[in-house]
Amino acid sequence: MSRYRLVPTPAQETALLGHCGHARYVWNLGLEQRLMWRPGRPPTPGYVAQAAQLTEARAAEPWLAAGSQTVQQQALRDLDQAWRYFWGGTHARPTWRSAGRHEGFRIVGPQAQRVERINRKWGRVWVPKAGWIKFRWSRRVPEAKSYRITRDSAGRWHIAFAAIPDPIPAPGTGEVVGIDRGVAVSAALSTGELLACPGLRATEQARLQRLQRWLARCLRGSNRRTRVKAAIARLKAREADRRKDWVEKISTDLARWFDVIRVEDLKIRNMTRSARGTVEQPGRNVRQKAGLNRGILAQGWGQLVARLEQKAPGRVEKVSPAYTSQTCAECGHCASENRENQAAFRCVACGHTAHADVNAARNIAAGRAVTARRGTRSVPLKREPHLATSA
Repeated sequence: MSRYRLVPTPAQETALLGHCGHARYVWNLGLEQRLMWRPGRPPTPGYVAQAAQLTEARAAEPWLAAGSQTVQQQALRDLDQAWRYFWGGTHARPTWRSAGRHEGFRIVGPQAQRVERINRKWGRVWVPKAGWIKFRWSRRVPEAKSYRITRDSAGRWHIAFAAIPDPIPAPGTGEVVGIDRGVAVSAALSTGELLACPGLRATEQARLQRLQRWLARCLRGSNRRTRVKAAIARLKAREADRRKDWVEKISTDLARWFDVIRVEDLKIRNMTRSARGTVEQPGRNVRQKAGLNRGILAQGWGQLVARLEQKAPGRVEKVSPAYTSQTCAECGHCASENRENQAAFRCVACGHTAHADVNAARNIAAGRAVTARRGTRSVPLKREPHLATSA
């Protein structure tokens, strides 16, 4: 997807919000029909049957007919595709769409190809029922047969053209790099570089805390609560934009510089799972675990690997993270005493010293997988040798 910032006028924004409302209504109505199936009942209507019902509904309801038929049909097609992904096992079950969180719609066909460039910084795109809408021409617009317009929680509009960019070619030098991801250091490379994902500044974090305290004291449904939520969303969007920009730049550089990129095979969803527990068995250190979860998610671990796999397909390898931070990259000795603290590594066997994350990245670059006995898979350290039997 190639995404650009859309700048509609107030009248055009009203028309876009109308499209979002129609797409959301059709999606939820179609989802309700799909969820009504029970064992023993006939199958629920698919896309073709729902599209025919949509035509009848547009003839009966003037407010629905006032919207774009393309927008409403594509909402049904997106729902049908979401169910196909769910039954294929690649995506989760489709859920309800709510106002303020799922604002967007898709345009396909010849209407989606009406894109013009105005000058060096601006272009415009044709949107049904809204006319020509300007967007920032930040880079070349690819040829696409469809585009999607969305509105985020901060109130910003974006347009994304459905086009898959070409992968970045390998440099051909044969170099391999290992990446160790952490919280204090976002990404440590086996070459010795320490990379930090930018976030909110100290003043912005203090403002975010004040806004969150104000939000807790606001009356639900009040205008003041709406304004405070919008201010918080703008700060969160700023943080997400910085993280995404950092991920894009770092992933592009790594794909251009190295032939093979090795990362830890981390289960981020399991690592960031809540520790609250249940009422009968409450969790321990819940607040500390919540802070760790926020720290992990703020580093963009998953986004970095996902973009690397898209930009360098077939060149990203995942290595088991077991004992990579306790194994010496020089002699291969594995012991918990090697890791003195978060940043310092000192091998108790050979005396090698290095930054702990860089040492782990070197182990990842070497593809050193360690077994539960803390030995390499090829030469276990705590297994008796097999005696050769005479023929």
